[in-house]
Amino acid sequence: MTYLESIGAQVRAQRERRGWSRRELASHCGVSERFLAQLETGDGNISLLRFAEVAHSLGTTPSALLAVADAPAERVKPIALLGVRGAGKSSIGEALAKKLGVAFVELDQRIEEASGLPLGEVFALHGEAYYRRIEREVLTQLLADPSPMVLATGGSIVNDPTNYALLRSRCSTVWLRARAEDHWNRVVAQGDQRPMAENPHAFAELRALMTAREKLYARAEHVVDTSGRRIPQIVGAIASVV
Repeated sequence: MTYLESIGAQVRAQRERRGWSRRELASHCGVSERFLAQLETGDGNISLLRFAEVAHSLGTTPSALLAVADAPAERVKPIALLGVRGAGKSSIGEALAKKLGVAFVELDQRIEEASGLPLGEVFALHGEAYYRRIEREVLTQLLADPSPMVLATGGSIVNDPTNYALLRSRCSTVWLRARAEDHWNRVVAQGDQRPMAENPHAFAELRALMTAREKLYARAEHVVDTSGRRIPQIVGAIASVV
């Protein structure tokens, strides 16, 4: 972003905070809408006098707008999606990443790549302690990359205090909250009949799991309810808070 674009972005942000259209701001400061459009997109080379008029109309000063525009850009935190199986972390994460123009990463997939084993075999052959160590190593490596991303986490990451603390300190965490029935139906809709076929008590166990993890998920920075909402609505809700 060029310096003029940064200034224009600050003018646009201040205008939108006041709920003004370009026409309304133009009326307040005595410039044309076309000129404001050029200014906000960084195409207009505004005079100091006109810039001062725009700033004062927005209730600020030229120096304040210039200071913000001149400040170094903060690193954009990765967005980490939390929730039990069936929360929609993959489908919602992919759609959110596409909307934001950033990478989408599945943490479990990276763990499989790092261990050279399917996730189930990591647990079966090496146990949870090994899985958590690999999870921590992969997560640390991912978060060392300054590039923004949307990260779909494993549902049980909240059970490991160290890994969850690392995630919360470095990411904007979002709990995708839904009713147990919705989690169940989403898994079945994906064609996975194993929960019903192999365990007649699976739904009761899902409820118990969600109850056990509820306080942990609630530590996320943001909570977005997904029950009864389509993916575009959920993506919009997440984008509005992160």
